[in-house]
Amino acid sequence: MTVIVGYLAGKSGPAPLHLAVGAARTLRTSLTVATIVPKPWTFPSPARVDAEYAAWADQLAADSAREAQRELAALGEPLEVTFHSHAHRSASGGLTEVVSELDAEVLVLGSSASGALGQVVVGTTADHLLHSCPVPIAIATRGYRIPRGGRLTRVTCGYPGTSDAVEVVRQIDELAKRLEVPMRVITFAVRGRTMYPPEVGLHAEDSILSAWENQAAELLAQLRTDGVVSDDAVLQVVSGNGWDQALDDAEWQEGEILALGTSPRDGIARVFLGSRGAKILRVSPVPVLVLPG
Repeated sequence: MTVIVGYLAGKSGPAPLHLAVGAARTLRTSLTVATIVPKPWTFPSPARVDAEYAAWADQLAADSAREAQRELAALGEPLEVTFHSHAHRSASGGLTEVVSELDAEVLVLGSSASGALGQVVVGTTADHLLHSCPVPIAIATRGYRIPRGGRLTRVTCGYPGTSDAVEVVRQIDELAKRLEVPMRVITFAVRGRTMYPPEVGLHAEDSILSAWENQAAELLAQLRTDGVVSDDAVLQVVSGNGWDQALDDAEWQEGEILALGTSPRDGIARVFLGSRGAKILRVSPVPVLVLPG
């Protein structure tokens, strides 16, 4: 088993490498830096063109490995690292093949360079993998840097309070024990921008939100009563006017990661976010770990 990080020279910066190192150290496993290089089409072409294309792909893989190696060397503390290049016509398809070939435990990706620093920004490759990857995917926030201790410090599980999400909480509790880090379970109570028409008034909204917070607290407590989470797990309800405010008010630690469950699709164990999880992912201020359905 290994942690695989997708990395291409000049794309998304060192953030995914920092998250992957923290994950590999915490899991006490090896790290594989995977670079997907374009695969040539099969139609005939002059031998010289084929040779030039192959040389360019080899150089791209070598540049990516060299750039990643330089960044990893600056992080100190030795770690078993291998570099792997794989040819495919798409980055997502190539990473899916590498994940299966190398028996990956988790796939780490960076955020798109088009978003704001400090947030998870899902690019095209990550979006495709979130619908097809058979193993958990961890996505780094833009500009993420490894915490001072060099490892992950806490796992927070987002719990919507539904019966089908209980098994996800159980899985995250087992993961936290394996990582030997504290676990927190959060239910977000979010007031929508148009929760009720103006004539109903904010007082009604506050009453409904308060009732939901009380119900969420009871559902969280039931997780402990049923033995789904350990006695020392932190259970918390966080409310806000919109998902961004709720996530900001959750008081995150340095080195923390947010774990989300997913919806099963077509009876196959693969990553596939539901609408609530997708909203949380877009505004998370910490890296997000998405489990297969």
